[in-house]
Amino acid sequence: MKNYPPQFKADAVALYESRPEATIRSVAADLGINPETLRNWVRAAGVSRPRGRRTQEPAQPPAPLEAENAALRKKVRELEEEREILRKAAKYFAGETRW
Repeated sequence: MKNYPPQFKADAVALYESRPEATIRSVAADLGINPETLRNWVRAAGVSRPRGRRTQEPAQPPAPLEAENAALRKKVRELEEEREILRKAAKYFAGETRW
């Protein structure tokens, strides 16, 4: 049985608390410890989380800046695709003119 320093235990519990999407099992795997060990530390620290699936908050409409960024990203993708087509065409026609 391993003995862990109190600071390590406190840090492990704090890590679990700071990552609401993480499970005890995933945090324990990240730290290289047994999940039951971490579960005991969390219980001893009095940390509790609601059980069951977490519901996502309703989607909010994108802010004007986010909508503009999305439109600009789409335009960039289109322009990059057009540029690639033109490069291929130029390469094709350059090869055709050589004897």
